[in-house]
Amino acid sequence: MPSIHPLIDNGITKGDEHFKGGKLYCHCPSNKVEVTLSSNVAHNHACGCSKCWKPKGALFSVVGVVPVDALSVTANGNKLHVVDSSAAIQRNACKDCGVHLFGRIVNDHPFKGLDFVHVELSDSKGWQEPQFAAFVSSIIEQGFPPNQIDAVREKFRKEGLQTYDVLSPTLMDLIATYTGQKSGKLSSKL
Repeated sequence: MPSIHPLIDNGITKGDEHFKGGKLYCHCPSNKVEVTLSSNVAHNHACGCSKCWKPKGALFSVVGVVPVDALSVTANGNKLHVVDSSAAIQRNACKDCGVHLFGRIVNDHPFKGLDFVHVELSDSKGWQEPQFAAFVSSIIEQGFPPNQIDAVREKFRKEGLQTYDVLSPTLMDLIATYTGQKSGKLSSKL
């Protein structure tokens, strides 16, 4: 089976609940883009969507979120560009090596205020481990053989990760709550 993701393939390393953040780096040999996170990530998960940056050969990305105010570009920000300005998540990638350093939502959205990041771009240890796998069946749309998808789901289960073809129930509930509040069907004071 191809690599699920380097952070998952050989077993998941538990994160440190007291971890306070670190730096992410692009893959350029010099003049690296540096992004500093002043907090650990939340909702870290494997993602099979076609938009997320994935390490070479991996079927999935691993992506978590931090509050926007916990992220700062601390070196070579001039090398960043938005990959697809029409996407809900504005993925900021290095122009030279192509690595996505962070994704930011700028339009009205349930996750506005959170930045999406890939902790494997950090040398620091202690980041929250992946919590679940999302958009698993999306790898089929990208050419993965459908008759092998059960083996992928089984690999995640063996690592203790629940698989979903959307986001986790908690995140889907947050989206539904946001939508209900925006429509006026739910109180904004929940």
